[in-house]
Amino acid sequence: MRTFLLVLSLSYLIACQNTPTETTIPSTDTNPAAEGFNAAASDAKAIEIADQVMEAMGGRAAWDNTRLLTWNFFGRRTLTWNKHTGDVSIQIPEKELDIRLNVQDTLKGKVLKAGENIGTNPDTLTKYLAQGRSIWINDSYWLVMPFKLKDSGVTLKYIGQDTTAIGFPSDVLSLTFDGVGDTPDNKYHVYVDTSDHLVKQWDFYRNAQDTAAGFFTPWADYEPHGDILLSGNRGRAQLSEIAVYDEIPDSIAIRMDLE
Repeated sequence: MRTFLLVLSLSYLIACQNTPTETTIPSTDTNPAAEGFNAAASDAKAIEIADQVMEAMGGRAAWDNTRLLTWNFFGRRTLTWNKHTGDVSIQIPEKELDIRLNVQDTLKGKVLKAGENIGTNPDTLTKYLAQGRSIWINDSYWLVMPFKLKDSGVTLKYIGQDTTAIGFPSDVLSLTFDGVGDTPDNKYHVYVDTSDHLVKQWDFYRNAQDTAAGFFTPWADYEPHGDILLSGNRGRAQLSEIAVYDEIPDSIAIRMDLE
């Protein structure tokens, strides 16, 4: 009897030691939404598909760890974005303009016109920094929108299944916005391929209440850059010179100097 009680006591102690506490249970959400994402008004199926897109693009950890992206926006300008610091460089050759700013600090930056610093005029500097931030908001969305489906201010709805203009069977998501960005009244319908879970098309609506899209654009020719996938083919226009860096090359570091 003593032996039985001893074994029972030891078994109880071992069981208690091996029982996980609430603080040791790992999170199962591998793609947590940004603060301010409208989860309450979003569909569970739409959120599930958004998570599938993130995984297909390389995964949340790969996106979070991506440091520096650079690309040319439709031949008009070249952007370099340090995701970890918020520093952005925008070079517009046609205007001989070089805007450098931190998109997390609207007062920090400098502007070069034909190589000359024009920051001695505070009003002029503020105008150009605001312009630069708007350019970054627009141009980066054209490049990395699939990673931002659960961003702050976004509401996701599942519309149903449809095919893209070139015939990819897709799940279609509706993206609307609440008080974020420069154009919060916009709406997008995003076509997610049912086989590989990559975005293959988006339809743009200037106003969320519109029933007809203003235009649609393919998302094609995904390629690996660093540990993530990016697409630059937008049909009649191209995002080109796309590159991802873990370490910042000296040639890029020079044009990222905000001082």
